[in-house]
Amino acid sequence: MIGAVTIKRMGKRVQGMHRGLLALTLALGFLGLIMQFSASGGDARIFALPQAGRLLLGLVLMALLAAVSPTHLMRVSYVIYCACLGLLVMVAVVGIIGLGAQRWVGIGFFNLQPSELMKIGIILALARYFHGVQLTQQTRHYMLLIMPAVLTLIPVALILKQPNLGTATIVSVIAFTMCFMAGIRWWYFAGAIGAVAGAVPVAYHFLHDYQKQRVMTFLDPGSDPLGAGYNIIQSKIAIGSGGFFGKGLLKGSQSQLDFLPEKQTDFIFTMLSEELGFTGALLLIVLYGLLIAFAMMLAVRARSVYGRLLAAGVAAMLFIHIFINMSMVMGLIPVVGVPLPFLSYGGSFLLATLMACGLLQHVYINRDHTLTGRGRL
Repeated sequence: MIGAVTIKRMGKRVQGMHRGLLALTLALGFLGLIMQFSASGGDARIFALPQAGRLLLGLVLMALLAAVSPTHLMRVSYVIYCACLGLLVMVAVVGIIGLGAQRWVGIGFFNLQPSELMKIGIILALARYFHGVQLTQQTRHYMLLIMPAVLTLIPVALILKQPNLGTATIVSVIAFTMCFMAGIRWWYFAGAIGAVAGAVPVAYHFLHDYQKQRVMTFLDPGSDPLGAGYNIIQSKIAIGSGGFFGKGLLKGSQSQLDFLPEKQTDFIFTMLSEELGFTGALLLIVLYGLLIAFAMMLAVRARSVYGRLLAAGVAAMLFIHIFINMSMVMGLIPVVGVPLPFLSYGGSFLLATLMACGLLQHVYINRDHTLTGRGRL
């Protein structure tokens, strides 16, 4: 009887999902499948069909997160964080090595990248922590930064060990944004930014050789046009050759003739710009802008601190991914291997992105709820 009542309540919550956000999610997911179809040269079996299966699984996870009550989600926030942290430890011990990095764990027929799920874990954990802090009216004491720092630095250290500088940076930015939105005083952030800026020259010497090469290539891609600078040079050529309306799906010369590397993952925006042109790129940016604007609207609209910070964390996650990916393929920042939401090929990141959309739906459904206790409505 209890199970039936719970399922009925969850069904009502799913029916209360925001239709516009759902349509936006489906539109971006469908666009991603189209670009994966093109990336495989018209053979859907290579990239599009596997990505479609992951998309369906992600939509199920999105619905589950939207349907769960805020009470239950808050109660398991630290549990989810610890599970993600445990998977990161597994990567360090028995992780699968690929392309010179140890970032995956094998789960049956699926290789999972826990660092992608940690983005969801850190959002849930920090939202849970700051909700409890707000209840005690101690939001401005500097000691409150100790726990967020611990929650952030442990996974960041494990991710850097893989190595994966891009994901470690994104997790840090998410945490930074959520601390700011929680009301931590701005001069703490000014001090932190100053310390990071001062440490950059020292940190450079600890980078891996390939990371140093990426920095040098960014400064002068023409110094090695057939080697380290090849990717970004081909990316710029492809983007520029797309013109206003593009060359057409499956007709991009740089992408279809395999001059463009990693066109299904990190350089998917380059292929889209070549084949769909400025118009297609602008449409994608508008869709992303609507998604982030909706997340920020929820961050303002939600009545509970927990809900506001969940939405703010998702907005930060989406924005930093989009900003870094588009900037690097245009040569504005060094290439750091950050995927583009919904479009880049890869199961773990697509699942994490759809789970993030599930959190937005969850906040929307429960936007008028006030969590008056630590995990109790």
